[in-house]
Amino acid sequence: MKLEEQLVAKLGKPVASASDEELYHALVDTVKEQIRAREMTSGNKKLYYISAEFLTGRQLGRNLVNLRLYKEALELLKANGKDLREIEELEPEPSLGNGGLGRLAACFLDSIASLNLNGDGVGLRYHFGLFKQEFRNHCQYEVPDRWITEDGFVTKTDVSFPIRFGDRIVYSRMYDLDVIGFEKGHTKLHLFDLDTVDESIVGEGISFDKKSIDKNLTLFLYPDDSDKDGQLLRIYQQYFMVSNAAQLIIKEQKDLGHDLHRLADHIAIQINDTHPSLVIPELIRILVHEGMSFREAAGIVTGVCGYTNHTILAEALEKWPMSYLNEVVPHLMPIIGGLDFAAVCAYNDNKNLNIIDDEGKVHMARMDMHYSHSVNGVAALHTKILKHQELRPFFETYPEKFNNKTNGITFRRWIMHCNPELTDYINEMIGKDWLSNPTELERVMYFHNDENTLKNIAEIKHLKKVQAAKYLKEKEGIEVDPDSIFSVQVKRMHEYKRQQMNALYIIYEYLKIKSGIYPAAPVTVFFGGKAAPAYTMAKNIIHLILCLQELVNNDPVVSKYLRVVMLQNYNIAKAEVIIPAADISEQISLASKEASGTGNMKFMLNGAVTIGTNDGANVEIRDLVRAENIYTFGRSSDDVIHLYNTNGYHAIDYYNRDEHIRRCVDFITSPELLKIGNEEMLRSLQDNLKNKDWFMTLLDLGDYCNTKETALYDYLNRPKWTRMMLVNIARSGFFSSDRTIKEYNDEIWHL
Repeated sequence: MKLEEQLVAKLGKPVASASDEELYHALVDTVKEQIRAREMTSGNKKLYYISAEFLTGRQLGRNLVNLRLYKEALELLKANGKDLREIEELEPEPSLGNGGLGRLAACFLDSIASLNLNGDGVGLRYHFGLFKQEFRNHCQYEVPDRWITEDGFVTKTDVSFPIRFGDRIVYSRMYDLDVIGFEKGHTKLHLFDLDTVDESIVGEGISFDKKSIDKNLTLFLYPDDSDKDGQLLRIYQQYFMVSNAAQLIIKEQKDLGHDLHRLADHIAIQINDTHPSLVIPELIRILVHEGMSFREAAGIVTGVCGYTNHTILAEALEKWPMSYLNEVVPHLMPIIGGLDFAAVCAYNDNKNLNIIDDEGKVHMARMDMHYSHSVNGVAALHTKILKHQELRPFFETYPEKFNNKTNGITFRRWIMHCNPELTDYINEMIGKDWLSNPTELERVMYFHNDENTLKNIAEIKHLKKVQAAKYLKEKEGIEVDPDSIFSVQVKRMHEYKRQQMNALYIIYEYLKIKSGIYPAAPVTVFFGGKAAPAYTMAKNIIHLILCLQELVNNDPVVSKYLRVVMLQNYNIAKAEVIIPAADISEQISLASKEASGTGNMKFMLNGAVTIGTNDGANVEIRDLVRAENIYTFGRSSDDVIHLYNTNGYHAIDYYNRDEHIRRCVDFITSPELLKIGNEEMLRSLQDNLKNKDWFMTLLDLGDYCNTKETALYDYLNRPKWTRMMLVNIARSGFFSSDRTIKEYNDEIWHL
């Protein structure tokens, strides 16, 4: 039955006569029926991918793409005077993640299903996500992100497990989100919750009683952990997640009649960052309860677990005081102590290998590395740094465990769904094989000197910019010029990602324009991202950007050449609008600090040209597109690591000796900005840049400004720039998450 016939049958009226709301519900019902009709993927061995975040994005469009119904729906609705994009806007976006970690996990589930591998995700059903971001008085303000509805794609199940916290037990509830692959495959994302969670306890902003665990456990992702109660709540959340995962695993294996002594033959567990680390002692606890010896249980768990490291930032490698763990999970402490004792006995000459350090803190990453059979980084440079710098003692102890799995993105969402115009044109050029085998995109290179092809690609990019401008005007009341260069930096707000350097570039350009020196072409600088509620400096950076937005955009001269846009509550839906429209992809983290990045891959796929440091997957992008099709700047990772090791960077020296840097930094507390902003916040950021600048903004600022001006000048040579766009699209096939997941499976999971 054609889609139109299915919709008419559900609506009881012609498509043209239905409202957007009626069409949305009819499409959702149709998609759910198709999902139910698709057989679940099965196999002798199953993966459980455990992650604190799954940033899935809206499901209607994604499912239509994977069911091969998206184009039919798009054309059917357009023929009846309807806009599928507007209908998709009616779906609340699941608030189950924040940044790259959660988006990566969602891409991986899509690829696991599309490759027809037997694997499910396991996480938590956060009621309000991280938070919904609002801007008030040029500052970030956090409010609950209410996304849960009765008629969405997440469904309640009858599955429940007892979870022991200290001297009490709570009972979980499992919710499922169906994950269907492209043309084949059907798996699940299992999300656990408590029926007793009480949304009404949230007060002003996102404040709530952190001690009332029965009521608050799954309210928010990453609750503020600046105090003891917040840290304890994080441990409660993490244990709740992994205990449910472990009990689900054992239940499913028993239901299948599998011998628990041969668990490694039937399951694989991937620990995504350190948040799920407690699955190691929890699964050992359950296996010992099933009658195994501690030694056998520990050996089995090591054989089934793999650990993915996503960072070299010390604060992100979690370590919890023993006293906190004794309060939340006292029944795990003898097991953790036993695991540490076994490690100490084997490697007692190196305290850096101890799970429990001399201060009584339990290191999650160390436990993961001792008791997993695989430890992987997420980009070639990141893995190299882990091996030879940050995790060197473990690499020297377990060289056979370490491997690299460069991250990837699902092309289903990041071009087929968000850029159907470019998708259709690539189909015209090279056929449709690339949709299931992205390496076929390399064939686009055959057209890199074809004038008609370059013209068409440039026109598609301009169309996406016009669409983005229309969206921003209608949804946020922001006016942008689609004929300006779109330079986009959208990602989690953090000092190491150096949004503050981009803000200083804006000041640099503003001062030049005010002095009568105009840029080669008008540019619109986009930002988007959330700062953690307790991350004061990141909030100060947002404040500076919002102040610059008002100053620059309201200046009658400057605004002709430069505009600033800070996207409010940046999420997947907004990413799907702005990424296809971007001309320049800003990937300017301090070299050695960004593990991989995945936004860089999404921009590349959609024809943006990268300006970036030699950091994370930028290095692999450069190797693929060659130096002439990317703009790189800044000191190398080796230089940066040396500066850290020798205390060789002093921001004040750069401030004192470089007039341009000094003028930009001083402008943060200029009369123009103080008239708009909060003096305490602006001065705090300025003082940090002059006297601390832990992520070395001033080290690379001059090179960044010069490189960016080169890029703006090159943009005026339209054939050259469009050829760069084409090369980036053609060489992006390597970054498919299908490739990444195939590597995980071939080398780690063996499903």
